[in-house]
Amino acid sequence: MRKTDLNSPRSTVRPLALNVVAGGAGFIGSHLCRALLDRGESVLCLDNLQTSRPSNLRALEGQPGFRFIRHDIGQPMPAEVLRMAPRISRVWNLACAASPPLYQRDPEHTMLTNVVGTNNLLHFAEAAKARFLLTSTSEVYGDPEIHPQAEDYRGHVSCTGPRACYDEGKRAAEALTFDYGRAGRVQVRVARIFNTYGPNMDPDDGRVVSNLICQALRGNELTIYGDGSQTRSFCYVSDMVAGLITLMDAEVDGMEPVNLGNPHEMTVNELLRHVLELTGTSAPVAYRPLPVDDPRRRRPDISRAGALLGWAPRVPLTEGLEATCAWFAEELVVEPAAEVAG
Repeated sequence: MRKTDLNSPRSTVRPLALNVVAGGAGFIGSHLCRALLDRGESVLCLDNLQTSRPSNLRALEGQPGFRFIRHDIGQPMPAEVLRMAPRISRVWNLACAASPPLYQRDPEHTMLTNVVGTNNLLHFAEAAKARFLLTSTSEVYGDPEIHPQAEDYRGHVSCTGPRACYDEGKRAAEALTFDYGRAGRVQVRVARIFNTYGPNMDPDDGRVVSNLICQALRGNELTIYGDGSQTRSFCYVSDMVAGLITLMDAEVDGMEPVNLGNPHEMTVNELLRHVLELTGTSAPVAYRPLPVDDPRRRRPDISRAGALLGWAPRVPLTEGLEATCAWFAEELVVEPAAEVAG
């Protein structure tokens, strides 16, 4: 990615009238909406609520400058949103289930969200003359044969396995985004985000951090898939949101992806030990077969993000896990009452 102003690697100007955040009711999306509102900007949140949590929206409703419209980006943009196009400066695409059990539940919808949905948002950004950011994923690297993973690595992805709807869908979404950028139709940014955790995660979404913490807090058997030797690199959500905003703001040409994640690599067994220590549970641990195409190692090379954006994660894992455990402890207490009231 080349800087358009070699003397100014990052932007300090925020000429934003209105942000459209697709997937804004989701885990990362809701934190992004909050961060944009805290900057004094307006947010139009689009979400079909297929995998998002209504409580994430309740925390945003009533905030000045926030509006929610229920919409599936795989469908044509609603007329009321089209009418807002002249006011819109930024379009953020975070709309897709990211947890393997959830995106595999409806693989056709997952693929079409990534391809048709991204195309719809790009068309809309073009009409609005808005800058566009796609949240892609470390899954485009598949089960990598190169470690750590830099952006020029083309990946080792199964195009026929059960994860392909997401992996290949995101790869296609990147291709569409860069095609729009090459044609000069839209200013684009592509972030490849690595494992992210923190408050607002769905307790039952099937990701390893939420699984282990919630199982521990509930006193249930803790589940490890495989032998626990596979590695991941976990980034706290506030660091991830800061990276996304910095990338969107940056005055760069946008024609290369940027890894965003925490390069501190650990085994799943090491994560388990942290969770056991934080929660004090004595629940047993069960080892289950590793899912098909599950990556053995995952660690981002964030050299490009550092050089172009001056970005690096700041929240240590122990601090982030402690905050996440505290949030889940409160959430698991109030969740049954909220379900009854609903």
